[in-house]
Amino acid sequence: MHELSVCQGLIGQVERLVAEHGAKRVTRILVLVGPLSGVEAPLLERAFTIARMGTSAEDAELEVHEMPVRVWCDTCQMETEAALNRLVCGNCGDWHVTLRSGDELLLKSVALDIPEQEPAAAG
Repeated sequence: MHELSVCQGLIGQVERLVAEHGAKRVTRILVLVGPLSGVEAPLLERAFTIARMGTSAEDAELEVHEMPVRVWCDTCQMETEAALNRLVCGNCGDWHVTLRSGDELLLKSVALDIPEQEPAAAG
């Protein structure tokens, strides 16, 4: 299950953001996953429960949005959704297409709990 190593890398990125912003914990993580990324969303969610232990994301909610496969057609100049196993234009059916989305694994957003700064004492 390579999703565990993916989650460990994800937690590494999140921990860098926590340190950079002086946060005390992470409350939510949003990840975008395409079907061509090689990552299965349910396995990623299960692996996250293991990878987050002992980190600032230990109590965080992982939100996974699955992205569609989208292609750009060189023939009819349209962007359409395509089936996972059939990368052809949804408009004209041509196979001269460029993948626009569907292979991504992106850390989209992280919700951090950042403590409020104490006001400076007037002297």
